[in-house]
Amino acid sequence: MTKGHLRTEIVAGLTTFFTMAYIIVVNPSILSTEGTGISFDGALTSTVLLCFFMTLLMGLYAKLPYAVAPGMGVNAFFTFSIILGNQVPWQAALGIVFWSGVLFFLCSVTPIRVSIAQAIPKSLRHATAAGIGLFITFIGLKNAGLVVADSATLVKLGVLNHISVLVFLGMMIMVVFMKRKNPFAFLFGIVFVTVVALFMGDIRAPESLVSFPDFKSTLFQLDIWGALKLAYLPSIISIFFTDFFDSISTFIGCSYMGGLTDEKGEPKNLKEGLIVDSLATLGAGLLGTSSGTAYVESSAGIEAGGRTGITAVVVALCFLPFLFLGPLAGMIPPYATAPVLILVGSLMFKSISGLRFDSVEEYVPAFLTIALIPLTFSITQGLLWGFITHVLLFVIAGRRKEISGVLWGVAVISLALLILEHGSK
Repeated sequence: MTKGHLRTEIVAGLTTFFTMAYIIVVNPSILSTEGTGISFDGALTSTVLLCFFMTLLMGLYAKLPYAVAPGMGVNAFFTFSIILGNQVPWQAALGIVFWSGVLFFLCSVTPIRVSIAQAIPKSLRHATAAGIGLFITFIGLKNAGLVVADSATLVKLGVLNHISVLVFLGMMIMVVFMKRKNPFAFLFGIVFVTVVALFMGDIRAPESLVSFPDFKSTLFQLDIWGALKLAYLPSIISIFFTDFFDSISTFIGCSYMGGLTDEKGEPKNLKEGLIVDSLATLGAGLLGTSSGTAYVESSAGIEAGGRTGITAVVVALCFLPFLFLGPLAGMIPPYATAPVLILVGSLMFKSISGLRFDSVEEYVPAFLTIALIPLTFSITQGLLWGFITHVLLFVIAGRRKEISGVLWGVAVISLALLILEHGSK
């Protein structure tokens, strides 16, 4: 590799890192939401460790220019649905993530991955992404105080105050820089809101800007065997499917954009990439965070010329210093990251454009998936009802032959999981 190519890979790695660096603050902010019992410092350390080890593995083993970090949407599901919604202890919730990773790994090293990837309807893939987008947007609005609970209407508009103004201004700053394709867009918005909040006295500066990593709070604190309850099975399956779809979509999208395909037009090193992604989910449970996945923000680095694993290695090394910047990250208020959740949600919602609205048997299951994910605070419910109604409506529409055996199996499992979950309450 020439010096010019090496320089390009380094610049690409830096570009990817700054595009996704918001996850260092946003993920622990979500996981340490009041009531979860998870420490912010512990979640920060776990997040950085996962990003470092799995992105490094993506570069050295899979030799792909993709960064790996806790997935947006799944971290919200982990926090608000599994822990807070279903009252699952956070240690058992980490065990759920671990077993999802085990399932993902087994599928990645066998031909099953191809069968599942081909069997899942594209309409439900698009719908799941759009539903998760609405889900995390709702959480962003909640963190901003723009949406609050109401006994009569379930939700209503919150009090409009200086926090609302700060969130709006932060979002506008992010949008302006996003339009200019600036990789610092999210970070600029977060820093702006935090600095203004500091001057207004809403938050206080930490006594020290650096500290030692918190290796005790969440690292290896998962309850592996406690997660093996029948009532937790729907969550395990849900995280598996969500991670699997997300990984497949990211690899396919980024591979075609960057020309990272083989002679058959398939993504290069797909098996190796999926193995790393499965280890990112399994490893997340061990390290103490929600499941990891290849980040679509890696496309920014690919646009900058990143084509090899060196790009990923550079991204991984960029994460390490943040093990020691916990106090600085901890001073950032939840409403400073709310604009990120809202905008990431809107970007994910764009996948709705892939739906076919001229086929009622396709868009009704997709619509149910999109609607149920945010309304039930559960990716699981959206997926399960989507699979079941898709198969039923295709049978009614006379398109039984288009339903593969694998999809039939997924629908039957979905129905069984619904009955199991309903019966456990």
